[in-house]
Amino acid sequence: MDPLKLPFDADDMLSGLRPWIECESPTHDAAAVDRMMDLAAHDLAQMAEIERIPGRMGFGGSLRARFPHPRQGAPGILILGHMDTVHPVGTLSKLPFRREGDICFGPGIMDMKGGNYAAVEALRQLQRAGLETPLPVTVLFTPDEEVGTPSTRELIEAEAARHKYVLVPEPARDDGGAVIGRYAIARFNLIAEGQPSHAGARLSEGRSAIAMMARKLLEIEAMTGEDCTFSVGVIRGGEWVNCVSSLCKAEALSMAKTQEDLDRGVARMMALAGDENGVEFRITRGVTRPVWAPDQSGTMAMYDIAKDIARDLGFDLTAGSAGGGSDGNFTGAMGIPTLDSLGVRGKGLHTLTEHIEVASLAERGRLLAALMMRLGGQG
Repeated sequence: MDPLKLPFDADDMLSGLRPWIECESPTHDAAAVDRMMDLAAHDLAQMAEIERIPGRMGFGGSLRARFPHPRQGAPGILILGHMDTVHPVGTLSKLPFRREGDICFGPGIMDMKGGNYAAVEALRQLQRAGLETPLPVTVLFTPDEEVGTPSTRELIEAEAARHKYVLVPEPARDDGGAVIGRYAIARFNLIAEGQPSHAGARLSEGRSAIAMMARKLLEIEAMTGEDCTFSVGVIRGGEWVNCVSSLCKAEALSMAKTQEDLDRGVARMMALAGDENGVEFRITRGVTRPVWAPDQSGTMAMYDIAKDIARDLGFDLTAGSAGGGSDGNFTGAMGIPTLDSLGVRGKGLHTLTEHIEVASLAERGRLLAALMMRLGGQG
């Protein structure tokens, strides 16, 4: 049977996806992420051998599913996705799962539970039709991508090294295209430590950590240029309004198109550390995503196959490098052919308007199913 003619039904897929969306799974809530992994494990257990990998560093666990295949254990296809989201528990009260015509809203529905579900449905449809992929398939779902993958990078790289191809169903680009390279990303932890005093009676005796951090944040964001961007996304400081703050913490992120640009940006950031007027400003490196350069022949060959499939499905699959990291950074940087952003179409990821185009569930399911049937096969 032609995989492009498999009976994908977007409405049925949306019904199956709904429990995943209504199981909120913010990265820093390990128990919530594990509950999401339970749901995915239940869906996958009907088709594959399931392995639950315990979490570490305070994060939830991972889920690995190996599908039956005559060549089980041989290098095959890895489908790589994350089940954590940026949305805290309780977001459903502000962003409930709801359908409005051709679009559907919900926390994490675009990034990236929709794409993950499309991949699972693709495997389900192939199995129901009795279609055997030329290469064995493994699915790996992880819990910490939204914070840079500190606890599972080694797991991802070890698993990817066993495979010939990696498919990442992160959200599609704005035009529906795929990603064949990603920029480098570095994270930083910032700490300002000052001297407390009573803000009313002894204001002049204090040295405000918050004031120092505010000045540094302006410096950091002013460093943004064409070669390297800088942004501060988290800040915490002070405990009492009537006390000069002695501690303020923040988190910053830098992104660059080349490793050389990122290295220069990191050096500029680290040079901001020091003491000023009795306040110490410290910077430590957080996790880093390496550059995945868009020049790998294996990736481009895989993209050519996907582009042909998309043409048969009635759309043009463009490709390019992208900002914003994914776990594809790691596998692509390893030199493993990787095709990213094969997931659903939508808008508003990481916001309270996050939504998908419902029809793209079936579109991406067909694309992924056909791609798995073509990789490692003839023609």
